[in-house]
Amino acid sequence: MGKKISLLVLLAVLVGVLSGIAGVVYQKVYIETVGEGFINIATVKNIMTGCILGTFVAAIGYFLLSLVLKGKTDMVFNILFVILSIASILGPIGAKLPLDQESPELFPGLTVPMHFFPALGWFALRPFFGKSI
Repeated sequence: MGKKISLLVLLAVLVGVLSGIAGVVYQKVYIETVGEGFINIATVKNIMTGCILGTFVAAIGYFLLSLVLKGKTDMVFNILFVILSIASILGPIGAKLPLDQESPELFPGLTVPMHFFPALGWFALRPFFGKSI
């Protein structure tokens, strides 16, 4: 049980940091492409914190599901992670930016894809942990 928890924490940290880095890189590409990056709202700190906290919540959810579901944990967790990632995009879509913000209609284009980076990172790295988790 202790090994499982420590591996889940390691997975959460790895996925959180890597998806945060992917989010920051995506923001830089978005700035170069569109000319706006909302760096005063989507700061590096906010991007990294959101990704790391999101993956820790995911790891807790995975652990709790594994206690209940045993062999079907991955299948149910993956579906729930996708559903929650889709639901999370309602935040940036409905965000009310300050009136002095230039091109607020571009904000969802920046932030919506970032909401899927933790799930994609989890799906990519989870198989490396095998049956240990």
